[in-house]
Amino acid sequence: MTSLDDAGGFGAGTALPPLPEDWERCLAVAAHPDDIEYGTASVVARWTAQGKQVAYLLATRGEAGIDGLHPDVAGPLREAEERAGAREVGVDTVEFLDHPDGTIEYGPALRRDIVRAIRRHRPEIVVSGAYTVRMVAGVTNQADHRVVGLAALDAARDAGNRWIFPELADEGLEPWGGVRCVCVAGAERPTHAVDVSGEPLERGIASLAAHAEYTKGLGAQTFDPRAFLTWTARQGGPALGVEAAVLFDVHMLAFEGPPPWEQ
Repeated sequence: MTSLDDAGGFGAGTALPPLPEDWERCLAVAAHPDDIEYGTASVVARWTAQGKQVAYLLATRGEAGIDGLHPDVAGPLREAEERAGAREVGVDTVEFLDHPDGTIEYGPALRRDIVRAIRRHRPEIVVSGAYTVRMVAGVTNQADHRVVGLAALDAARDAGNRWIFPELADEGLEPWGGVRCVCVAGAERPTHAVDVSGEPLERGIASLAAHAEYTKGLGAQTFDPRAFLTWTARQGGPALGVEAAVLFDVHMLAFEGPPPWEQ
């Protein structure tokens, strides 16, 4: 069995605490349709079953993701698949920012768009993807993933500062400093885990399976969603002492309880 130390997050070498679930609203931010479905959707299924509100924010419509389809065709197709996948895990709100697939630029425009969504949805946690060059198991990360992951982390703080993007106040969007943490999926060094054994994993598999045309368009890289997600979740399970788990690197933006110098 590989370990967390050896493989950057797939295995059971280090025990991890469960991700706190004493909150009600989450915003999941990703670069492309299908990014959330590579594990995080199983967690979303667990949370929506608990009655939590989860919304999706996609930076692109994934229009450059299928080699055999022109972007004008692929974009609407992938949008439809994302909405179908979201429904499988209890998510009705799926929004797209229309940044260019494959060439998203990190900067104020992207951060502002994410801040706008955070101020509208007022989440207590934000979930996004790895923003490092290497991600889980040492896999080299994709450019859009890195850009959007970092922008989501930064925007979670920006959203609470009225002097960053003050023009959003003209849209009626007051600052929201209530994001407690940003949970990064696919990170090399996870800090927390979520149990997705049983029904959450099954619903996550159905969510990824909804991206049938996209996965078919991968050609030789096509894979079976059930086999892939089951394997990865079982690799993470021992870190929490459960059958299947999804691991996150959690960035706390606020202290849980009194700060250490007051304890």
